[in-house]
Amino acid sequence: MASLQSSGVIGSVPQSLSCCRRGMIRATINMPKLRTGGLSLKLPARDRVQEVLDMGVGLTAATTSPVEKKYESRANTTLPSVSNVSDPMVIAKLHAIMEAVADRVEMHKNIGEQRDNWNHLLLTSINAITLTAATMAGIAATSVGGPLVALKLSSTLMYLAATGMLVVMNKIQPSQLVEEQRNAARLFKQLHGQIQRTLSCGTPTSTDVEEAMEKVLALDKAFPLPLLGAMLDKFPKTVEPAVWWPQHRQRQERQSGRTYGNGWSVELEEEMREVVGVLKRKDTEDYLRLGNIALKVNKILAISGPLLTGLAACGTAFVGSSHGPWAATLGVVAGAMASVVNTMEHGGQVGMVFEMYRGNAGFFRLMEESIESNLNERDVGRRENGELFEMKVALQLGRSLSGLKDLAASSYSFSKKGEAIEEFASKLF
Repeated sequence: MASLQSSGVIGSVPQSLSCCRRGMIRATINMPKLRTGGLSLKLPARDRVQEVLDMGVGLTAATTSPVEKKYESRANTTLPSVSNVSDPMVIAKLHAIMEAVADRVEMHKNIGEQRDNWNHLLLTSINAITLTAATMAGIAATSVGGPLVALKLSSTLMYLAATGMLVVMNKIQPSQLVEEQRNAARLFKQLHGQIQRTLSCGTPTSTDVEEAMEKVLALDKAFPLPLLGAMLDKFPKTVEPAVWWPQHRQRQERQSGRTYGNGWSVELEEEMREVVGVLKRKDTEDYLRLGNIALKVNKILAISGPLLTGLAACGTAFVGSSHGPWAATLGVVAGAMASVVNTMEHGGQVGMVFEMYRGNAGFFRLMEESIESNLNERDVGRRENGELFEMKVALQLGRSLSGLKDLAASSYSFSKKGEAIEEFASKLF
């Protein structure tokens, strides 16, 4: 009887492994033909088979092509988020607003130059007319054989013409109109730069479009171009700061506790509160006081000029009558004084000084509202970065960061003593 040892059988069994293209393993075991009969066959243990299969799996991973790995890695990679991509329509709207703002800059600049020419030409013309009328009145009063009717009549007519021109000039205040256009051109340039930074550095949204539109309309309202109907009152009853920005929406304070971050701290908040207090008590109040003085002086000069030329016209009308010497004196002296008053008002540009004071008070009022708006927001994440905001405030006031801290500390010490600080917050003007 034939017998077959298991070791011999196993040793005679050739095993071959082949890998297909897709990485599948095909194992083929070729065994010799054995005679049928009584034989005992020992098969390999299960652990041995499992080891062979594990070898096949490892071979599959090792033979995976780089191209397949590349596509597999791409399949597992998440697509980039498109939430940071701006809406093309929003960008187009901001570009349209920016073009309108650039056009307004040129408009206000050109109209400002035109109205500056008005001021110089009207001032020169009215003074020339007034002095010529005074000279003619003096010649008519001292003429031999009685006054010359032609000189007397010409002097009276010239005084009346100067009176009418002065009334119109004092009503529109060309020097004040020029200052308005200068401020408008400067502020529109600032807005143009803000929109450019939004387009280049940030991700514009529809909120940015709305805010830009509101700022443009607020500037149009604060500095109107037409003279009839929309012109600002040059002699208001009370002096108020100029307002060229949209009113800030009141932020609702949350009931949750405040957490600091985003460059903000307790010390910075206290510093900003002290700065606001100094701006209100000193800078804004002082410029409103100066603006009130300039307004009163301008009113006096605006009334005195036409009144003096009117008196001069009445005086020249009575030259040659029984009150001839007094009438001639009134005509000459009043005319000369009218020229002096007109030069002081429009040559000194008192209207421009009033508008400058009013604009400075508006600048400080804007700073106050900006600081308070940030302080009222309890969520510091929605505020402007504290360090950047502190630097902006310091630059706007013409101070260094250490100087701004010293100002806040000085204001706090004076308030503890119950005294008012004498230092102004701004060192620019």
